[in-house]
Amino acid sequence: MEAVRAAEVDTVISAIVGVAGLEATYEAVCLGKRVGLANKEVLVSGGSLVMEAVRKFGAELLPVDSEHNGAHQCLRAGNRAQVSRLILTASGGPFRNTPARDLSFVTPAQALNHPTWKMGNRITIDCATLMNKGFEVIEACWLFDFAPSQVDVVVHPQSTVHAMIEYSDGSVLAQISATDMRMPIQYALTYPDRAEAPVPKIDWAEARTWEFLPPDFARFPLLKLAYQCQEAGGSATCTLNAADEVAVEAFLEGRIGYLSINEIVQETLSRMPSRTPRSVGDILEIDRESRAVAREVATARAAGTVTV
Repeated sequence: MEAVRAAEVDTVISAIVGVAGLEATYEAVCLGKRVGLANKEVLVSGGSLVMEAVRKFGAELLPVDSEHNGAHQCLRAGNRAQVSRLILTASGGPFRNTPARDLSFVTPAQALNHPTWKMGNRITIDCATLMNKGFEVIEACWLFDFAPSQVDVVVHPQSTVHAMIEYSDGSVLAQISATDMRMPIQYALTYPDRAEAPVPKIDWAEARTWEFLPPDFARFPLLKLAYQCQEAGGSATCTLNAADEVAVEAFLEGRIGYLSINEIVQETLSRMPSRTPRSVGDILEIDRESRAVAREVATARAAGTVTV
């Protein structure tokens, strides 16, 4: 908070993990500063509040996530009113081709073996369940003023096309770059200018194949749940994030199975009443309550877990 308030600071990169990053990011927005947003939970938990402050104080949010950064670049190419759809790509994670019957035997080590990106433990597990892509759908709705029905997800295992924008005439623009986070970070720091970046360039003389597949909502129910929570509004997405973090922690500690992550999140949402947060304090309180409920559910699941 002290760093954000410093008069000499004009650009803030929000990269604190989790809802812990909300307060300082909100403060930066209220001070009208440019914010490079690398923290999904800020908008997943408090999207309405944060975006209201962006409009009120004239702040600028520049996404650092590769998919949203790609969408931001594509949206520069045309009139926002003429955009019909946003398409976010997902690698599909390590279990893209795993039969549904085998998912109950997944171990933390297997889930942490992401095929494309090297990330922290929680986000890597969220990529395995496609919950991370669900969070990105929620974030995209707030960042670019889309309804959930206007945001599609396609599985793209090569992770080279990061986002696509479809315009009303049927034209689709794609943002394509190497799988290297230095590019979107630099974009946020230098926008609207572009500078030489220390990332690999795509060699178009090299033969390559890119796949695009529909996500399997039956095998990855958390992605569908994210859509439903964004449609529901209120505090649903805040509870979704809190419950997922608790469930992922329990899975990484070996206390629950992989499929129990979804079960814990679903049950926590059913137990938590929906409300409309009016302040950062409200969001943090909802987060705390949701975590407490999720821990109770996780403990009950762990007590009934049978080790195979």
